[in-house]
Amino acid sequence: MSTLSLAVRDSSTMLRRNLLHARRYPSMTLNLLLTPIILLLLFVYIFGNVMSMGIGGNGGSGGHADRSAYIAYIVPGLLVMTIGSTVIGAAVSVSMDMSEGLIARFRTMAVYRGSLIIGHVVGTVLQVLASLVLVGLVAVAIGFRSTDATALEWLAAAGMLVLFTLALTWIAVGMGLASPNPEAASNMAMPLILLPLISSAFIPADTMPGWFQPIAEYQPFTPAIETLRGLLLGTAIGNSWWIALSWCVGLIVLGHRWSTALFNRDPK
Repeated sequence: MSTLSLAVRDSSTMLRRNLLHARRYPSMTLNLLLTPIILLLLFVYIFGNVMSMGIGGNGGSGGHADRSAYIAYIVPGLLVMTIGSTVIGAAVSVSMDMSEGLIARFRTMAVYRGSLIIGHVVGTVLQVLASLVLVGLVAVAIGFRSTDATALEWLAAAGMLVLFTLALTWIAVGMGLASPNPEAASNMAMPLILLPLISSAFIPADTMPGWFQPIAEYQPFTPAIETLRGLLLGTAIGNSWWIALSWCVGLIVLGHRWSTALFNRDPK
């Protein structure tokens, strides 16, 4: 059997294992799937009137027009935030495999060495896509519309989401391999939830204090969010698209090299 065939076979087996593992722990899976939906409803119906003032709404009136405008504004941010919150599951799952000795056992078996990591990456990407579909459906149900986007723009938006998911997943896998236990992995991955909160997900970056704006503008989440807004809502994209692509490619390369190095290191 060729190396490619062995890699595909073993990676498929590990993917099936991870999907079955997710089914065996429904509480964690449901938490990862439902948290973004809860955040969407929270920011629309609880904080929406106040937060809409940051994008020019009148806030206090609670009018339908203001709510619709704010829903349109935050949905791209919530989609990207969904990715960050869901990939934390990859860090926890990988750390569980490490702490339980599973990865050490696989190192001694005649299987493709990278198949365990690939299984985690592909399984997490599939979970994230399921979360994005659920968040998208809820967003449409509460009033989100993207009537001006063409089929090509929708395809580009989907490609951006998949690429960003792959980037954060590789970083999360590295965090899981570097953590001594699942609790530490969860804590190490917290920036993936916190960074969207200091991005342009909920209010424009130019409404933030001047000293803080560069932090909000040039972190990975803001360029991806602004690119999605431009594709789905027709707003100006500017240089956000290439900054977002640069972040994605850089994080994928960094995460892959980091994860591979940690996985292949000799156990102590």
